[in-house]
Amino acid sequence: MLEIALGSALMYYFTTQAFEIEKKPEGTVYYTETLDSRNPSFTRNHREAVVIKPAVEDQFRGIVRQAYDYSCGSAALTTLLNGYGGLKLTEQQTMTGLLQYGEYQRIIERRSFSLLDMKRFVSALGLNSGGYRGEFSDLTALKQPAIVPITYAGFKHFVVYKAYKDGRVYVADPSLGNISFDESRFKEIWDNNTLFIIDIPEQYRKNFLALQDADMRHVDDATINRYALAEIQFPTQRFEKIADKASTMRRVLDADPNSENYNKPITTFMRMYYKRK
Repeated sequence: MLEIALGSALMYYFTTQAFEIEKKPEGTVYYTETLDSRNPSFTRNHREAVVIKPAVEDQFRGIVRQAYDYSCGSAALTTLLNGYGGLKLTEQQTMTGLLQYGEYQRIIERRSFSLLDMKRFVSALGLNSGGYRGEFSDLTALKQPAIVPITYAGFKHFVVYKAYKDGRVYVADPSLGNISFDESRFKEIWDNNTLFIIDIPEQYRKNFLALQDADMRHVDDATINRYALAEIQFPTQRFEKIADKASTMRRVLDADPNSENYNKPITTFMRMYYKRK
């Protein structure tokens, strides 16, 4: 008995001490790949660490996500101040500043922030800003991001204009993340052709809202209509044959009066379909 206990203790010691167990970074997973047995190898399995980043992180890259239904204005302003002005504000800090320097009573009544509230808060930070009306060409000629109001899905909403490229307008939406609209659609939803610009001194400007390749991975309406809303593009004959092979055959009389084998014995296939309750 003593020998068994001593052996177990030694096995536990060597198991825990002989191998160095490192703490793995968060989000690390492992995949196992079976190697080709025809190739000489000391091992049959290859293990490699792969760090998976949630898609939502890239979707909201550089964006301060709005915490409340009515706080798109404060989130958009925080996104612009942080991404272009190099500040490190939270949405709560921006909301506090907007309530302090903005029209407090009107903010409470309409449950939203206006461009005037933004201008007053930005002025309190020592920065120049202003709201303007312009043409679409004025917006695309901008060399900096700007806040633009849009009317989308029946609601008035603030987003941050990032760039225009190849007929599409790319914006940072505090609610939906990095999204884009085609030019004609953006012109329809752009509210009153208004934009809000903050003048950031050149030495403090950041480029966190610059357009990246990941932003341009969009699916246009034509592609959706062609593939997602169309019938299956693959031939069904092969799948019919596979289903026939997996079914039960039976002999019946052909009941189709237009068939050459009408009222003659033919072979049919009985397929079984399972319905989930």
